Amino acid sequence: VPALFPAIKLLVDRDRRPGRFVLTGSANVLLLPQISESLAGRMEVMTLWPFSAGELAGQTEGFLPALFSAEPGFPKGEALDRTAYLQKIVAGGYPEALSRKTARRRDAWYGAYITTILQRDVRDLGRAKALDAMPRLLEVAADQTAQLLNISELATSFALGRAALREHLRMLEQVFLVDLLPPWHALEHQRLVKTPKLHLGDTGLAAALLRLDATALHSNRARLGQLLETFALQALRRQATAFPQPITFSHFRQRDGQEVDIVLEQSHT
Repeated sequence: VPALFPAIKLLVDRDRRPGRFVLTGSANVLLLPQISESLAGRMEVMTLWPFSAGELAGQTEGFLPALFSAEPGFPKGEALDRTAYLQKIVAGGYPEALSRKTARRRDAWYGAYITTILQRDVRDLGRAKALDAMPRLLEVAADQTAQLLNISELATSFALGRAALREHLRMLEQVFLVDLLPPWHALEHQRLVKTPKLHLGDTGLAAALLRLDATALHSNRARLGQLLETFALQALRRQATAFPQPITFSHFRQRDGQEVDIVLEQSHT
């Protein structure tokens, strides 16, 4: 409802008390072309991630405070065996998916969610040149989660130009299905890889797209490595929303192959 924004702007300008309006949605509403008012200076934007491991366990997470403390002493986490860990990876963190009693019903929810968000929210963004390619592009993104983004290879596979493919991936990022992890690099350092890593926004979503359950993931070590890295990244991102200082995320990789999957930097501003 684009007409809401000018009306909210008028009401906020008349009464600056915060917290009177809460707008929620499955896409970044500020990127919708129909929105004429940005409400700049009048609103705060918050990303509401799927459930974190601490939320699911009913515990306060202390990993990031320990990590950035002067004398790190990491709290004990939830005791999990390998099977339980795999089940958490394939279940993901979407509340509605986790409310389903069986894996089959959970997968059905993920399928319906993907279909509706691609047909509704991506279409509303209004810039996709090939909307029919989006479901397949999301499947390929799931296949390549935790890997360096290869735009040229993907563009060839989808018969799209590099610029068009970047725009399609950006739209998937704007509806929180894809997470592009930027590279960490010093400007003067020429031996570092400066390509982002491609991650899915949730491992439950990735497992549904790849048709993997915990048993299949157990026997596929390469796929397990990918989803475990994405699981760790998304767990840290969710914890970071409760951290008092902003944390930036990136990855580090040298051209000789040495790498750090996730780099966290704390802002002191």
